[in-house]
Amino acid sequence: MALAYTLTVAYTLTLACSLALLGAAGAADPGLVVRITQKGLDYARQQGISVLQQRLSTLHLPDYSGSYDVGILGDVKYHINSMTITNFQLPSSQVTLLPNVGLKLSISGAYIEIHGKWGVRYLFVSTDGDFELKVLGISISVGLSLGSDGSGRPTISASGCSAHISDMDVHFSGGLDWLINLFDDAIASSLKDNLQNQICPLVVDSVKNQLEPVLRTLPVTAKIDDVADIDYSLTGPPFVTAENLDVPLKGEFFERAHRSPPPFSPHPLSVPDDHSLMVYFAVSDYLFNTAGFVYQSAGKLVFNLTDDMIPKDFPVRLNTSSFGKMIPQLSKMYPDMLMKLQISSPSAPSLAMEPGNVTISPVVDIQAYAILPNSSLAPLFLLNLSTNAVAKVGVNSSRIVGYLELSSIKISLEESSVGPFPVDLLSYAVNFYLSHILLPRVNEIFRNGYPLPLLDHIQLSNVMLKIDEHYILLGADVKYE
Repeated sequence: MALAYTLTVAYTLTLACSLALLGAAGAADPGLVVRITQKGLDYARQQGISVLQQRLSTLHLPDYSGSYDVGILGDVKYHINSMTITNFQLPSSQVTLLPNVGLKLSISGAYIEIHGKWGVRYLFVSTDGDFELKVLGISISVGLSLGSDGSGRPTISASGCSAHISDMDVHFSGGLDWLINLFDDAIASSLKDNLQNQICPLVVDSVKNQLEPVLRTLPVTAKIDDVADIDYSLTGPPFVTAENLDVPLKGEFFERAHRSPPPFSPHPLSVPDDHSLMVYFAVSDYLFNTAGFVYQSAGKLVFNLTDDMIPKDFPVRLNTSSFGKMIPQLSKMYPDMLMKLQISSPSAPSLAMEPGNVTISPVVDIQAYAILPNSSLAPLFLLNLSTNAVAKVGVNSSRIVGYLELSSIKISLEESSVGPFPVDLLSYAVNFYLSHILLPRVNEIFRNGYPLPLLDHIQLSNVMLKIDEHYILLGADVKYE
């Protein structure tokens, strides 16, 4: 099973790199996309071939026995046993993309050296010794068809396999070796057929029973918190061209308790051709905007600010005495009372991407309350804020991370129970509350980031990032650890 196991590892690495994101023709537009280049496939091949050489050294070769008619001597019975691999080399291998089908792994020029024991019995004569066997010119070709099942998980199946051994060279020594050398070519031919016939069944079985279960471990959902998950199911089968392997994923936040479709769709993604790195991730603005839709719909974009959350050295306290200096009527109606600000978003914030720039312009309401002696709340005024923030985006290991920087705030008075007042007087306090209290809490969430859907043991390195129209392009090399 070593051969089959190692072929499995090679393709596991290939698809571990690839099963993260991209759009297939004819399917719904994905929110996340990954493209695997030939460089990425070659890295997977190298890892698989390395493991193959290690594993084949422990391959158990079954004992072999038979008889041979040597003419006037009649039938000579023989047995071959205790075969162990002493050397195995794979000098040439290649992974090829098969457009609209999948992948093909080709191995050529491989050879194996085997040491074993032999024994013969003729009439009342028995003898034994050692032998050295060289299996020469081994070639293997196996194709893999890629698809997706009803749950959005990737599937893989062997679409064809061929194996060929060009030659066998065997040398017997010890005992009456002249006797077994009478039919050494026949033994070599038998061993060749036996080994050759084992290869493809092992490969096909490996794909079905080892590689397929590995692919099923790819999560179709990723938990973010108690409110939301991300849907990472495939939107269609992987799509293969002569240069790339593309896999489309939904890339959509959804509310765990009550899922409803967002009122917008992802923009079509057109990933530029670049083959200098192993993998390229196209992350649509759709992913981020579905997050805003989910949290706003779930009523989670609400933040309560009270005086005990304000730094002690900040001069504008959250009470009617401090605010009364800017709004005289307030301190008259509610003297010496603490206040509370409820900051909320009346609509889902929308993130916009254009070349080199990511911005978010949420609309924010600030409802001010006086906290009465009985702890009930008296509404004071409602402010509407039009804000603009610049988003900085990056990648930390296997997660998309970022932070926001406020660039502008425009304030208007929507309602007031304490009479009209110029809102400009509140700008200093509002800017401080948003920048120094609310924004750091938001950025703490962004620093934790969102996980990319990668199989275990895959790490990204040499990451590049480019912001384009409606999506972020991440390029990276891959390391299997």
